[in-house]
Amino acid sequence: MTEFTPWASLAGGALIGLAAVLLMALHGRIAGISGILTGILPPVARDWGWRAAFLLGAVLAPAGIVGLGATLPFDSPVPAFWVVTGGFVAGIGVQLGGGCTSGHGVCGLARLSRRSIAATLVFMLTTAVTVYVIRHVMGGW
Repeated sequence: MTEFTPWASLAGGALIGLAAVLLMALHGRIAGISGILTGILPPVARDWGWRAAFLLGAVLAPAGIVGLGATLPFDSPVPAFWVVTGGFVAGIGVQLGGGCTSGHGVCGLARLSRRSIAATLVFMLTTAVTVYVIRHVMGGW
């Protein structure tokens, strides 16, 4: 069962929103991870510095929290093969959808982008159907 963590979720969402607003306000860029990552891979974008700093912060922040003694539990009942396979499928979806959930769901919705609204509705519907099928049709994992 998934644990309900309203305060941690609220704090995390607020920090993600703040990061998205600051990146847009200070650099005029959208905080979509797939677009940021694409710019640091060859061919490297001219503005790779802020992209690398953003990604480095996304990795170092949780590492710093763990270094301070907090725990970030991760336990997946799904075998690693399927987690990696799911990542590849999601990557294909990112390419086909013109962006990832962070770009469309956080930044695109905030800008009232029709494309992002459609993409986010498809993400959420697909997620709901997937959870239903795995838990109720296949018997859960």
